[in-house]
Amino acid sequence: MTNQGATGRKAHFSRCGRYRYALERTFSGAGGDGSVLLVMLNPSTADAEQDDPTIRRCQGFARRLGAERLLVGNLYAWRATRPKDLFAATDPVGPANDRWLRHLARCADRIIVAWGAHAPVARSEAVSRLLARYDKPLLALGSTAAGQPRHPLYLRSDSPLFEWVVPKPRKVLRTKVWTLPSH
Repeated sequence: MTNQGATGRKAHFSRCGRYRYALERTFSGAGGDGSVLLVMLNPSTADAEQDDPTIRRCQGFARRLGAERLLVGNLYAWRATRPKDLFAATDPVGPANDRWLRHLARCADRIIVAWGAHAPVARSEAVSRLLARYDKPLLALGSTAAGQPRHPLYLRSDSPLFEWVVPKPRKVLRTKVWTLPSH
């Protein structure tokens, strides 16, 4: 089950092939209810020809919403199957990732944030603010214990959507560290 009825299949990579900036699946007979963008943590193995388990799951959510097109972007464009490999990369975001996220947000009718528990707060806040500029409600399929939007892979197919509230920027307080003399 590679394409789940997807008739159009595109992927946009960096020249080196290590960064995937966007993935697109178009569905035949989906009822023509626009496009949905899912923004997750980072790309794994899916490309223009093959789907991975996460993309198959996302296609199910998009079809359930009646979307004719699924767009996929990520907080980080570096392709990795494990978060530790992602964060070991020198530039996990990728040189063109935010530009692609803006393009995808402009093209989408609905935006679902779904990066899960491994997203560093600073990056998730920055991307939330970037996406919020497009006057489209940000939706999520639930939230983690830390308040991040849940990743779709292990969620029930009938998980409800709710509006995602963009976190306010955190203020970092700098404090002086005092060293006590040892006795």
